[in-house]
Amino acid sequence: MRFGIHTLDDFDFMGKTVLVRVDINQPIDRKNNTLKSINRIKACLPTISELSDKQAKVVLLAHQGSDIEYQNFCSITPHAKVLSELLKRPVRFIDDVCGPAARECICTLQNGEILLLDNVRYLSEEQTLFETKLCLTHEQQADTLLIRLLAPLADYYVCDAFAAAHRNQPSLCGFEQRLPSAMGRLFEKEYCTVTQLLDQPRRPCVYVLGGAKVGDAFAIMDTVLAQKKADFVITGGVVANILLAAAGYAIGSGSEEYIKRQHYWEYVERIRPVYLRYKEQILLPADVAWQQNGERLEAAIGCLPDDISIVDIGHKTAEIYSRIIKKARTIFANGPMGVFEKKTSEFGTDCVWKAVADSEGFTLIGGGDSIAAAEKLGVVDQISYVSTGGGALIRFLTGEELPVIRALRHSVELEKGEV
Repeated sequence: MRFGIHTLDDFDFMGKTVLVRVDINQPIDRKNNTLKSINRIKACLPTISELSDKQAKVVLLAHQGSDIEYQNFCSITPHAKVLSELLKRPVRFIDDVCGPAARECICTLQNGEILLLDNVRYLSEEQTLFETKLCLTHEQQADTLLIRLLAPLADYYVCDAFAAAHRNQPSLCGFEQRLPSAMGRLFEKEYCTVTQLLDQPRRPCVYVLGGAKVGDAFAIMDTVLAQKKADFVITGGVVANILLAAAGYAIGSGSEEYIKRQHYWEYVERIRPVYLRYKEQILLPADVAWQQNGERLEAAIGCLPDDISIVDIGHKTAEIYSRIIKKARTIFANGPMGVFEKKTSEFGTDCVWKAVADSEGFTLIGGGDSIAAAEKLGVVDQISYVSTGGGALIRFLTGEELPVIRALRHSVELEKGEV
């Protein structure tokens, strides 16, 4: 047991039916029905292999897309093929989640066999709108269709979906109320690694926060600086633009319009006290770049034209940031420095990510854009730890107890009769 949660070491899985919630949600090429990335699938292989090797009857539950990203909402048929290839053993697939066909397949599993059920978000109770509108307690989730139909067929539940641990849905938080439960090897590794980042960082500790998820970035920034977990916070992207506006700098009408259109302008006032409190530790760009007639132009902050839209940090800023990163002994990076997908605005992210990759300290990156930038540069293998988590990682770093962690701990309490 670790962190008050059971691990795979705590149970005998021989001949037992184990429901395993994984997060293998990946970008899909809908035209060819193939996966554009398999990073999350690779990450959950150790848990699946271990349970199969221990002669468990392994039933995988997973999601793909959601009701608010319908273009990515589809069957997980291609995932089964990739799993079979990577595991080098058959993975059965059924295009059902908890209906009669799925239940029959579960009941006919032999020791060591693996079955992947179809997209759990085909069930309304697993969709984002259901979660955010009804706000069911974990006990209420245990009475939803998925849990009522599948829990009686299983002996154990294992959650290996750290990347979805911030979601409060039945497949993630309901089974723990009805079955002995544990975290999988990926979940355990993520939990231990991120806890180490928070509790025992080698100094200097630098956080690199960029991209457009400003609420998450500012929550992390305030937490790690207030708790003295970080020595410096390097900023880029929309995060930096809002901080520049909060500090009183003009950022160009295009940048202002974008921030207002995304309903982020309120953060200018909200983050100002945080910036003023920690302005010696929060590093803002010294210069930035914008595009004009297809060309990249740069200028120092305070000397920007009125009608521009910032797309990247400038060369001087990239040099300053890289120098600070080089001296750091712990680095967490989440969010690019600009629009890294385009040639004219990739420079800042490329420089900063190369500096992170070249660091001799412990480096951790998380979030889809951060990983995509590292893959684009070919430096993923030079990062100490690449987290599968995006939203879950961010919430964890703000000190929030994630719903899945709370549910897994509650399972232990139920087992001990403490509740």
